[in-house]
Amino acid sequence: MTSYKSDLLNTLSARGYIHQVTDAAALDDLAAKQVVPGYIGFDATAPSLHVGSMVQIMMLRRLQQAGHKPIVLMGGGTTKVGDPSGKDESRKLLSNEDIDANIASIKHVFERFLTFGDGPSDAVMVNNADWLDALQYVPFLREVGRHFTINRMLAFDSVKLRLEREQPLTFLEFNYMILQAYDFLELSRRSGCRLQMGGSDQWGNIVNGIELARRIDSTEVFGLTTPLITTADGGKMGKTAAGAVWLNEDALPSYDYWQFWRNTQDADVGRFLRLFTDLPLVEIEKLESLQGAEINAAKVALANAATELCRGREAAEAAAETARKTFAEGATGDDLPTLSVSESSISLVDALAGLGLVASKGEAKRLIKGGGARIDGIQTTDEAARIAIGSEPVRISAGKKLHGVLISA
Repeated sequence: MTSYKSDLLNTLSARGYIHQVTDAAALDDLAAKQVVPGYIGFDATAPSLHVGSMVQIMMLRRLQQAGHKPIVLMGGGTTKVGDPSGKDESRKLLSNEDIDANIASIKHVFERFLTFGDGPSDAVMVNNADWLDALQYVPFLREVGRHFTINRMLAFDSVKLRLEREQPLTFLEFNYMILQAYDFLELSRRSGCRLQMGGSDQWGNIVNGIELARRIDSTEVFGLTTPLITTADGGKMGKTAAGAVWLNEDALPSYDYWQFWRNTQDADVGRFLRLFTDLPLVEIEKLESLQGAEINAAKVALANAATELCRGREAAEAAAETARKTFAEGATGDDLPTLSVSESSISLVDALAGLGLVASKGEAKRLIKGGGARIDGIQTTDEAARIAIGSEPVRISAGKKLHGVLISA
């Protein structure tokens, strides 16, 4: 592992965040002697971000923990365009009102991870609509567009992917990389921003911004990307059978959020503890060295720490207690997903789907047929099974880790 002078790069390196840096030595020198404002951009396509954004959020947190200034850039302007990176098709365009509402909702999560204020290392949230909406098209093309060649833009993976699959790429989306580069230039001018961070798929866009700042303002700025975060089996981080793992509590109950981390594969525990919690590295080394069934203690520690950061200590403790009751005592637990049933009975297929334990009724049937469904702890392989609903709650299980409760409406 590379040794650096600055706390920032040492921390990012030790915890596994660094994939590429444009000029590591120069950035290290800068971070060792002054406060470095750094930003990451987030488009506001939904009212909540999901776990796939957690690495970026935690990088901003590490930036602030090392004494530097996080800038959360909300893409009020770029959301109107749509980032083609990693996308097979054009994104649905949102209204200004929808985008503003999404930004307001998303901000609540950042307030749990960052300290906002007016101090030198306090975080700020800015909206690129403040400058992008005011651009005049022809002057912008003359000042900024002339620094981008079509040859290079066509070589970007986000563009090549669409063209190779003969899927439409609109001229609107084609402009996204220019607007993102301009964001870096604008933040450099407005806030003295010297660093842009992001996922590895953003490397080309980040480099564009660095070159634009150098060509137009002769300003030295830097870029840093994280590795692509996948699970040990090669799956995409944050994707589950039930859908996205949302960060906002009104989009996903805290128990389900806790359970997502508790279900981490054995091989991922140490890496995820470094990336997604504030636990000391010495403690993480002890936890990841646990073997056999003892590794479950490390998974609980991960779930507790990750949930406390995102949802607060009370939510983490309540989720852990619900899990303890469910697994250790066979009780229903207060925070499990609950489905109110107005009829005297419900099919097991409808119960599994209604509780969100499976993504579809077809998946429910396959689960039942494979022996993965239980009613109050009793396995059933009858796809036509119905569950009587009375005064007592009924616990439904999908596999060993997903549970829900049926109650009478």
